[in-house]
Amino acid sequence: QKTAYEIASCLVGSEMCIRDSSPSKKPPSISIENSSFSILNSIPFKKGRFPMLKKMNVLFLCTGNSARSILGEAILRQHGGDRFNAYSAGSQPLGKVNIMTLELLQNLKYETKDLRSKSWEEFSKEDSPEIDFVFTVCGSAAEETCPVWQGKPLSAHWGIDDPAAEEGTASERMQAFQQAFSQMYQRIELFLNLPIHSLERLALKKELDDIGKIQ
Repeated sequence: QKTAYEIASCLVGSEMCIRDSSPSKKPPSISIENSSFSILNSIPFKKGRFPMLKKMNVLFLCTGNSARSILGEAILRQHGGDRFNAYSAGSQPLGKVNIMTLELLQNLKYETKDLRSKSWEEFSKEDSPEIDFVFTVCGSAAEETCPVWQGKPLSAHWGIDDPAAEEGTASERMQAFQQAFSQMYQRIELFLNLPIHSLERLALKKELDDIGKIQ
């Protein structure tokens, strides 16, 4: 059985990686001034490949809950919504989703109407869903003391540079959001291809940690 590292290394340079596609198989594309951004599935989703006993709950965390964690929620919801419930939250939520996050997702045909910036305290209440996985996507959230979640989630740090911190032209800033999207997209695809119910808890934890190390 291949690890996340081995799967990723097999993808590098292959036609299935996130890259510009051939004219015969054109992926969603965004053109911003003189730049172009294309998405092509890096790993084909194989629905039904791994039997799921129940839908599992995944929580993406960052500080402001306006960019990276929102991207994680949107990507997992669209590509893994039959197997997972995707959520996101922040330790110090900004209260609104970054406009470039929404613009990017909408241009790539992702659903955005239910996305909102919210506190992680929403997921520590007695009536909150039991969380199975927690992924921190920024360094500050990873270092903070998290609330006590309902359930006994496995956690991993999937650090991604904050695209909202990028300065420059609108095109340069959007490129930072595109890069964050690409990293999150690849990691979620690897996650969706893990045989979750056949791995021991410690082995699964290692796989999740390895996914977070992939750039």
